[in-house]
Amino acid sequence: MPDSQVQEYLRHLNDERQLSGHTVEAYGRDLSDLSDFLDGYYGSSRWSWDEVDRLAIRAFLSHLAMGALKRRTVARKLSSVRNFFRFLHREGLVGANPARHVRAPRQGRALPGYLTQGEMSRLFELAGQHAAQAGWRGLRDCALLELLYAAGLRLSEAHGLNTADLDLVGARVKVRGKGRKERIVPVGRHAVSALREYGRERERHFGVAAASDPLFVSERGSRLSRRQIQRVVTDFIALVAEESDLSTHSVRHSFATHLLDQGADLMAIKELLGHASLSTTQMYAHTSRERLKQVYRVAHPRS
Repeated sequence: MPDSQVQEYLRHLNDERQLSGHTVEAYGRDLSDLSDFLDGYYGSSRWSWDEVDRLAIRAFLSHLAMGALKRRTVARKLSSVRNFFRFLHREGLVGANPARHVRAPRQGRALPGYLTQGEMSRLFELAGQHAAQAGWRGLRDCALLELLYAAGLRLSEAHGLNTADLDLVGARVKVRGKGRKERIVPVGRHAVSALREYGRERERHFGVAAASDPLFVSERGSRLSRRQIQRVVTDFIALVAEESDLSTHSVRHSFATHLLDQGADLMAIKELLGHASLSTTQMYAHTSRERLKQVYRVAHPRS
């Protein structure tokens, strides 16, 4: 495996493009899978990236498909390979990008799971009761849930928030999204109130927080981990939702779906979510259309 070029590419992603560590690791795994396949495809590890052609890339995709991977996973791996060869071509290390014209598998439209507005109301009712009984930890959990829904945050975005990112006077939060792109998102009055209460109780336990301190902390005062955040959210979701496969990301889907249901502009939702492309946001419009169809079928006498 000619891994020196791979390592150079991964350094480029980390140092120049400043992608997250998880994203860089994912690229590394995808390229490692490709390299392992090419060792068998060429019958030896003595090959170079410049030898790889479109037929080899298509054979790699067929190999992945036979491994029962989801089409979305196969498409992601192809995207990793395309981006890698684009880098090699730009650096003059290969003569062409063999993955450029290889088609990704067609994606089935998977509608995102979300909670209804009634379920979200019940969730916050239970979170408020929990906050009244569980001291500062309950207030933290309630504030976390309120902020996730108020700002439509990804799990990683909530995990990375520091005290300085929150402006309760201006009712807004600074979010670092994918690719470390920053956006400013407004925060509703319920979330502001919950965050103020949590902040006061946190200060009693851990003292005044510095600007660089994590916003959501554990019992030891350290940053609440992704797994801990996920557990807080899914425990509450399990109490109110009929679906069993909802997650922290479902709160973000609920945020977008409810905004759209109330007449929000799709472009505005795109900016609030931090999507790079409007096509990503458009799945929420499809979700609403599907729900309208269901209502029609149930309610119309001649449906």
